[in-house]
Amino acid sequence: MLELNIQNETATLKAVVLGTAVSNGPQPTLEEAYDPKSVQHILKGTYPKEEDMVAEMEAVAKVLEKYNVKVFRPKVIEDYNQIFSRDIAFVIEDKLIKANILPDREKEYEAIKHVINQIDSNKIITLPEACHIEGGDVMPWNDYIFIGTYTGKDYSDFITARTNKEAVEEIRTLFPNKKVISFELRKSNTDPKENALHLDCCFQPIGKDKAIIHKNGFLIDEEYNWLINFFGKENVFEIDENEMYHMNSNIFSISEDVIISEKNFTRLNTWLRNHGFTVEEVPYAEIAKQEGLLRCSTLPLIRE
Repeated sequence: MLELNIQNETATLKAVVLGTAVSNGPQPTLEEAYDPKSVQHILKGTYPKEEDMVAEMEAVAKVLEKYNVKVFRPKVIEDYNQIFSRDIAFVIEDKLIKANILPDREKEYEAIKHVINQIDSNKIITLPEACHIEGGDVMPWNDYIFIGTYTGKDYSDFITARTNKEAVEEIRTLFPNKKVISFELRKSNTDPKENALHLDCCFQPIGKDKAIIHKNGFLIDEEYNWLINFFGKENVFEIDENEMYHMNSNIFSISEDVIISEKNFTRLNTWLRNHGFTVEEVPYAEIAKQEGLLRCSTLPLIRE
């Protein structure tokens, strides 16, 4: 059996589900695209090719194996995008919460059944239907759970609005011992530089007490300021809209000292190294075109 344990974003990783780009399927039509960035690349003719994405994901698998992490992969569904395993489920403490995702992504959860079957069924939680939530919006951070949300009346107008207030309340009820703090995210169906698809597109804690943040991803200044005060200005790496667009906050921590990052994130990677982190650089620029990066493609199951 897998003894799930996730208390935060950075404790030493022991087991993870890494998505797969194998048999990714044809390029989506404009109607099928879920986010403004994919739309942009479809229109420009620069949508990523399967073989490039497979190579990028294998580079990540190699780094994880180097650090003795047990890596699970989804069963391959023919012609289907299974890269972003963070969307389909997430772990807090010893519980796996199945995300209420867009209905046509249900197959992705089925494709990790071989992993789910190794978890005590009492520890698997399916949220009520009214709760919409995806793993990219959920960050356990010791005594806290940070959640990205959008509660505007026009929620249903945004295909990019993923986690609603009902889900935030449900997480509060499930984890009464945690302080659940929610953050309103900026949403746009058309402009990727004005759209924070998930919380991890504009924020992520790293190390013991540091964070990467993009101010404009937050709709409410007080909420952004709360994070700055919480981590301390000197511990925060602020990314600009271009870096947010290229997903600089969506790196992935193997431990408090080791981070997997995209090799083109020059300014970020330099800052990380200057602050004592080991940075494992991988190519991930093709996958980034679908508005997801390293954190989105991983579903951590066990951290020390």
